Amino acid sequence: MFGLSDLISLAISAFIILPTVVFLREMGYLIVSWLFGVIEPRVTIGSGPRVIKLGMFDIRKYYHFYSWFSYDELKRETKFAYICIYAGPILMNLSLALTINFLIANGWAEDYKTFWDRFVFYAFYYVLFDALPMKTFNGKPNNGMIIYEMIRYGKRVDLCTESFLPATSDVEKEYQEYMKQIEEIKKEREEENSSRNQ
Repeated sequence: MFGLSDLISLAISAFIILPTVVFLREMGYLIVSWLFGVIEPRVTIGSGPRVIKLGMFDIRKYYHFYSWFSYDELKRETKFAYICIYAGPILMNLSLALTINFLIANGWAEDYKTFWDRFVFYAFYYVLFDALPMKTFNGKPNNGMIIYEMIRYGKRVDLCTESFLPATSDVEKEYQEYMKQIEEIKKEREEENSSRNQ
């Protein structure tokens, strides 16, 4: 039976563990791209209006699950660089999951075993859906499919017209346009409300 303790565990998983795993996944892109001389990297966490921007970290207002990594260019842009960058999140979550699992198996953090077991579960969940080559819900390839196509064909061969990773400057431009639209909608609603009140 699903009880209060299960509800608390679900909340902890949804609002602490899952965002942490997603953030660390995005850091996998960032760490590997540094090796290839990334220019203007940005890790965007969440969606909607910006809450705060700290250096390369862009924190948005709405749910953390939707996060992505962007950059403007690489100094060393090669097929190998793209394979490594797309393998970065897989390797990040895999290494964290294996390390934490090893520590748990050796008696580390016994008091918080359930928390860390869930952390390992979500990390392996992302490894599974990142590593197995497949198309996602919108027809875009996942990291495994991009890596497979790069190894097999030497390029990305899917029908997706978007670039490998979005450019940070393009993401910022889209964000500014999005915020402009929100302001226009707010202004229209205020005008409607003021005309109703008269």
